[in-house]
Amino acid sequence: MIIEDFKAVIKKNIRDYAMYIALVFIMIIFSILTGGNFMSSRNIANLLNQTGYIAVLATGMTLIIVIRHIDLSVGFLSGFLGAITAILLTQFHVAVWLAIPIVLALGVVCGLITGLPVALLGIPAFVSSLAGWLVYRGALMLSTAATGTIIIPNESFNALGNGFIPDLFSWIPILPQYHKTTLLIGLLTICVFILSEMRSRSRKMQYNFAVLTKPLFLLKILFITLIITYITFILAGYNGLSWTFVIMMVVVIVYDFIARKTMLGRHIFAVGGNPEAAELSGINVKKITLFVFGSMGFLSALSGILFTARLKSATPQAGTLFELDAIAACYIGGVSASGGIGSITGSLIGALVYMSLMNGMNLMGTDISMQYIIRGLVLVGAVIFDVVSRKRKA
Repeated sequence: MIIEDFKAVIKKNIRDYAMYIALVFIMIIFSILTGGNFMSSRNIANLLNQTGYIAVLATGMTLIIVIRHIDLSVGFLSGFLGAITAILLTQFHVAVWLAIPIVLALGVVCGLITGLPVALLGIPAFVSSLAGWLVYRGALMLSTAATGTIIIPNESFNALGNGFIPDLFSWIPILPQYHKTTLLIGLLTICVFILSEMRSRSRKMQYNFAVLTKPLFLLKILFITLIITYITFILAGYNGLSWTFVIMMVVVIVYDFIARKTMLGRHIFAVGGNPEAAELSGINVKKITLFVFGSMGFLSALSGILFTARLKSATPQAGTLFELDAIAACYIGGVSASGGIGSITGSLIGALVYMSLMNGMNLMGTDISMQYIIRGLVLVGAVIFDVVSRKRKA
């Protein structure tokens, strides 16, 4: 009975569960092929840091694609704003706490500049963002022309990309080999997850919405709890949670809340579902478009900061292909190419799938040319899967 219910749920929600299945499959395959190195504490911590700046970009790109647009400028915008951060810190000696808000604000302005022609003049986002791609590519080259790579000696800033949260409970003698603050955060995450799932199920049942059967619901809770526990112990066995991971999760949680729980989020998805109907229902489509592009600029700046901190420098090549990685993460994560469908958490999983694929191939020593081919095939496969699954539902 449980098996039959499980098959029915998977078949009905294949779009939602496919990315999770893919992530587990990739992790198992690469763990076998690399002799367990893929799932080592050091590599998982490295993987999450690698995923951070792409997941942040994918979060903003999700909303862009949902409202039926695209933003090709975000890669070099991230690189350019990373270079601006480096210049502020090294040449103008601006404090970190001041430089970061300045760059984030500049990111919002750049995002609005990209979005203005789209929202007010109806210019295709592809054209507007392609122009931005060229402009920011040139701006990045100009900003690094005199010095080349800009080394950042500021340890406080570099900790954003390489540092780990402090262990506030290291004095406790229990489990001395583990980062106890990370263990506590993992435990709290499990508690919040279980309570949230129980509350959501109770609300759905109250309004007679379809819910999982009790055995499947308990199986889901158990499965996800085991995954969180496993990842928590892996990270706690190394240096704990990185600041990049913490920032990434804060961004995902905030944007997921906006997308699912607020009027603004409902308006964004309404615009993506049918812009004309949204306009007729009183939603200001132009304002929504400007907000989404401004948000994309903000997250591009944050991504650039994280990447620059990770490298401890700004380079003339920073941001190359970031936009394609973010778009790929969105499609793999279930965002519909036709707009109106997608989730922030889905794009996070998509980013993890995509970066796990890259990380595993690097560990295996796969030739870079083959890596590009495989990444391209994965992207095409994700889009084909989206189209086919939508046709089946229709």
